Amino acid sequence: MQKETITDAVLVSNYIKGDEAALEVLITRHKQRIYSFIYSKVYDRDVTEDVFQDTFIKVIRTLKRGKYNEEGKFLPWVMRIAHNLVIDHFRKNKRMPKFDNSGEFNIFSVISDSSLNAERTMVKEQVEADVRRLIEELPEDQKEVLMMRMYNDMSFKEISERTGVSINTALGRMRYALINMRKVIEKHNIVLTN
Repeated sequence: MQKETITDAVLVSNYIKGDEAALEVLITRHKQRIYSFIYSKVYDRDVTEDVFQDTFIKVIRTLKRGKYNEEGKFLPWVMRIAHNLVIDHFRKNKRMPKFDNSGEFNIFSVISDSSLNAERTMVKEQVEADVRRLIEELPEDQKEVLMMRMYNDMSFKEISERTGVSINTALGRMRYALINMRKVIEKHNIVLTN
């Protein structure tokens, strides 16, 4: 019972310092939630087991390299790793809809397999979350213009009126916002599409 009171952060710290048993406690503590989460996406016990193992291999490698910095947020961090590995699994197995470059669009290539909906939704949510994180790193004036344009579908004339700046200034802020987002993407090596 004593071990249950130890926080994840302390266990992570102990593991990094060489206490192998600390990782076992973490895995045991969170196995059910992580395993259930993976299974709810892939509906296959073998695949779930593989993704679960891969998740903890990645966790161990990250911790051993000293790259972990999610203080106090161990479970959400592990869930994010699992989530990304599930997406990788679907991409690897070509279950994500792919379009050839013939220029012809075939709606049936998208709607033929209804089981893809969950994976497509996951990828879409992941990309949207990544984009929102990128936007948060922008300077306030650029973020404001970008949000108005992308999420409120406002024209540059409306943005200009709302912010009290000229249309050219609003356009300039939008342009710099996009340039800065590109820089952040390169800095963090983010892949928004595969």
